[in-house]
Amino acid sequence: MAIKIDAKRCIGCRLCVEVCPGNLISLDKKFKAEIYDPRECWDCTACMKECPVQAIEMYLFPETGGSGSTLFVKEEKNIMKWQIKENGVVVEEIEVNKKDSNKF
Repeated sequence: MAIKIDAKRCIGCRLCVEVCPGNLISLDKKFKAEIYDPRECWDCTACMKECPVQAIEMYLFPETGGSGSTLFVKEEKNIMKWQIKENGVVVEEIEVNKKDSNKF
């Protein structure tokens, strides 16, 4: 799997850069997050959980979500909503209390 970063949504806060355990994310010349090599992504989802504007999604393998599907996390107060999207449409959602989010 690998992440994709939506530069249009990115606000350049650097939170994803700071939490990436593989040091794979940096800011480009326009102060937008970018990943050096998506194939090196560890799939830890740390960047997704920290992004305050939901600019990061993770591509899913066909076995886990289908070709072209992405995993997306959306925060609402103390709840993290993990969503699987197919063609931009949410097809499944799992809610997790934020304090428990690192247990999974």
